Amino acid sequence: MPSIGQRKMAGTVSKVKMRTVIVTAALIIDKGKILITQREPGDSHELLWEFPGGKVKEGEEPREALQRELKEELDVEVRVGMMFDAAFFFYPEFPILLLVYQCWIEKGSPKAIRCHDLRWVTLQEFETLPIPPADEPIRKHLCFTCNP
Repeated sequence: MPSIGQRKMAGTVSKVKMRTVIVTAALIIDKGKILITQREPGDSHELLWEFPGGKVKEGEEPREALQRELKEELDVEVRVGMMFDAAFFFYPEFPILLLVYQCWIEKGSPKAIRCHDLRWVTLQEFETLPIPPADEPIRKHLCFTCNP
């Protein structure tokens, strides 16, 4: 497990080790609109909008984790395509590696089961919504790709 190095804390030197959490997210675009979900009240980053997805379990393949998360969160079955982007972000609680894949809904219609809400938004609408810091580089890449 990688170390983030030594940190001085209250006059002592402490070696802090934090495990990076791998998170997968889906970029689902249909009829020019992007599917986003809103985090639940009480969650970290509560009520912020994000790409749907979730944490990869120990030993789980990321694409399979994304399919599982979308079934649990939205009750849809998806085909996972190529990776769109990846971002590393160091939250105070733990660092995350966010893997974003292009996805297509194969079966079902999204329902807000394990999220507060969901929306299909245009790129312009998405640019105005509050999102977690880890999602920001992905949003910028998407905006740049769609509006060169």
